[in-house]
Parts: sequence; C-alpha cells; structure tokens
Amino acid sequence: MGAVSTSVLAETDKGRVTYAPADAIDIVSAKIKIALDAVTSGTEGEKVADLIKDALDASKEINANDKVDMARSRANNKLKAAKSHAKEAALQEAEQELRDAAKMFEALKSLI
Repeated sequence: MGAVSTSVLAETDKGRVTYAPADAIDIVSAKIKIALDAVTSGTEGEKVADLIKDALDASKEINANDKVDMARSRANNKLKAAKSHAKEAALQEAEQELRDAAKMFEALKSLI
C-alpha cells in the first residue's frame, strides 16, 4: 500500500518563489505604478503594453481565497483593457484603466 502526503503535493515547484497574498498585491501595484509612470512620461504604446503584461503575470501569484480570486479576475480585466488600449496607442484610455486597476488591486487587501 502506498500513501501520498498532501503536504508533499502542496509544495511549490523547485526554484519557484511564492509570496504571501499581501506581498503579491504590493508587487502587482508596484508594476502598475511603473506602467502608469511610463504612460505619463510619453513612452510608446507597445512598451507600455509590455509593462502591463508584467503586472498581469505577477497577479497570478495572488492566492488567498475564492473571494479574492474573483476580485483579482475583475481587476485583471482592467489590466487587459489597459493593455489593449496601449497597443492601440490610446494611452489616455490606458492610463484611466491602469488607475482603476490600481484601486481594485489595493482593495484586494481588505478581502484577505
């Protein structure tokens, strides 16, 4: 007979860094701020879109509960909209979406 420990299954991949939910939210917020700074400094749309993608990728590290995950998904939709606007060089719209996303990600902390 064999037994599998659930704690073994819960380990992260070797070499992968995991973050506490609040820390992951702070990382995403910092990446959004970098993208916002790029928009306000006049950086071209494709580069802004790449910065937004970094924030989207980092948001995958936010793991707390179902309520947080649903709110994270809605905030990600704002980031995706911002990325689309940035690719179309509609930076004013991208900036507004980024500001909305930043507020939504900060609000996640209250759900943890």
